[in-house]
Amino acid sequence: MIRKYTYGNPVETGAVIQKLPDETQPFSLMQLDETQDGIRLFLRMAREDAVYGLGEQVRGINKRGFTYISDALDDPQHTEGRHNLYGGHNFLILDRKKEPSFGIFVDDPSRTVFDIGETKLDELCIQAGPDCVIYTVEGESLKDIAKQFRELIGRSYIAPKWAFGYQQSRWGYACAADVREAVAGHHSRQIPLDAVYMDIDYMERYKDFTVDGEKFPDFAEFVSEMKAQGIHLVPIIDAGVKMEEGYPVYEEGMREHYFCTDADGKEFVAAVWPGKSLFPDVLNSKAREWFGGQYRFLMEQGIDGFWNDMNEPAVFYSERNLKKVMKELRSIEDDNLDLYAFWHLKGLVNGLENNPEDYRQFYHNMDGVKIRHDKVHNLYGYYMTKAAADAFEHIAPGKRTLLFSRSSYIGMHRYGGIWTGDNASWWSHLLLSIQQMPSLNLCGILYTGSDIGGFGCDTTQDLLMRWLEFGIFTPLMRNHSALGTREQEVYQFENTGDFRNIIRIRYGLLPYIYSEYMKAALDNEMYFRPLAFDYPQDAHAAQVEDQLMTGSSIMIAPVYRQNATGRYVYLPEPMMMVRMKSLEEKTCTVLEPGHHYVDIALEETVFFVKKNRMLPMAVLDEDVRNISGVDMERLEWIGFTDTEASYVLYDDDGISKQYAPKENWKKIVRTKEALDVTA
Repeated sequence: MIRKYTYGNPVETGAVIQKLPDETQPFSLMQLDETQDGIRLFLRMAREDAVYGLGEQVRGINKRGFTYISDALDDPQHTEGRHNLYGGHNFLILDRKKEPSFGIFVDDPSRTVFDIGETKLDELCIQAGPDCVIYTVEGESLKDIAKQFRELIGRSYIAPKWAFGYQQSRWGYACAADVREAVAGHHSRQIPLDAVYMDIDYMERYKDFTVDGEKFPDFAEFVSEMKAQGIHLVPIIDAGVKMEEGYPVYEEGMREHYFCTDADGKEFVAAVWPGKSLFPDVLNSKAREWFGGQYRFLMEQGIDGFWNDMNEPAVFYSERNLKKVMKELRSIEDDNLDLYAFWHLKGLVNGLENNPEDYRQFYHNMDGVKIRHDKVHNLYGYYMTKAAADAFEHIAPGKRTLLFSRSSYIGMHRYGGIWTGDNASWWSHLLLSIQQMPSLNLCGILYTGSDIGGFGCDTTQDLLMRWLEFGIFTPLMRNHSALGTREQEVYQFENTGDFRNIIRIRYGLLPYIYSEYMKAALDNEMYFRPLAFDYPQDAHAAQVEDQLMTGSSIMIAPVYRQNATGRYVYLPEPMMMVRMKSLEEKTCTVLEPGHHYVDIALEETVFFVKKNRMLPMAVLDEDVRNISGVDMERLEWIGFTDTEASYVLYDDDGISKQYAPKENWKKIVRTKEALDVTA
């Protein structure tokens, strides 16, 4: 059951698709106070209660013990003390052991605070603005609550099938030769690859919807050359539009008044990659249609995938704040700076970037309604992505285009996916990636993954290998690294054959991964789930923070510690352990319920199959280069049963939006004797 409560005069965010009447009875699931600062929700939690959700945040799957803030921020320091990351995903489920569990969604695009036992150990406190809509979801189980919420917010985005293949990115592919080198590096070693990403260097002086003709001459021909090799090029698009006379996007936006303004109606100037820039007012329908239409420039040259970045929006500095800081710096130029004065100096400079005051200095025209940016801050990345998705419906009608974003809000999941932003090459960030997946799925974001190997810092061979062994199972499987860090294409390391084997396992598992993704998207369910969702009566399962149910048939337990040669795994029921060194080399062992220590060599992929379940694996030729070489009907079946097992297999053409035809679905039933691989 879903109830809706409206307070003040909220902005229509577009987060939900169901139109519900306002509840006439008082809010009762939590104590609710309307204060001078807004809406305050309060609840006393029992010690055994757990809290799930909030999408992209730090720390564990169970969110108890910390304060999380929905206030989208461009900051790569994803440490335990970081309260906010790139999105606003204001949905959580309170799993209560002695009272009915429930979900709550605070539809407020401004700064929203969730204190889940940090200030006081057993208190849940939510602080929202005065203008918001609150939805409560009650159900029979955690899965039921999650499904109801997913139905409330609408079907998740579905990427083209090729976007489930392995993808390579690096900030530093500065010209066509660099891209060709990356493609050749994979192909010469028979490592499958479906996409290569183009970071900001492909643009002409960092201007959106341009291509540097010297670095990438005959761009349309280059795109065709790559596609002939099975490679999709995926360019980045940033939020800021460079101020430059003669630049058509800038000039047209100025002429039509499509940019955000300051309080006086003058365009708000802030710096990002190109220097001084303007932000398209994507919360204005006309400006949004205009900005989305700009993607046509690249699509007409053969591009069929994009990633939106810097769309919190990131601000290096605002013109107004820079002037203020420079004035103060000049005033202390000749001072003898003691400890606190020096700290003040550092604070002045560091405070230029993503300064909250800047977000209070510019405004949107929401189709006739002037609203200050900080009141709708978390919507910007969502509506930038919606601008592109809406345009694709006109530019390439009926076709799927790859689209994902850094910043997001609930609702954006209908238009694109996300990647989890600028992580680091840290083992702790591998664990963080594992723990973020079910939280993101709970908020509707299914097409997601992290920068495999880590974006910042220098990765190591063992970290990259372990991350890939987890990345096999994430819908977005992208290796991405930053400028100035160690080149981390898998062929840059020793034992390239081991990396090849891992990536080939991903392609072998594609029939399963694609089927389970489509089921989750079309049925409004979760692809990744905490163990507690599948085993609600199992007290041990509720404590597991580093294993995930993945689709209907398997559980994964990645290794995420350096130098570890194995790990402890908890099995809530009998499961078959599948151990793979390659697609062709696998062994299966049935393990009884309980706690096990499992040896897992660095080059091994291990996962667990539930009893009376099975999964399809594609039989690959040695020279498979990309997803087009995967025969979704040439399968072997891995299962664990005493009698028979069944599986619902999904496949389609990979590009159209016709998901429902009966021919896309096949139910496969096999007896124990008919399984190709079993214990």
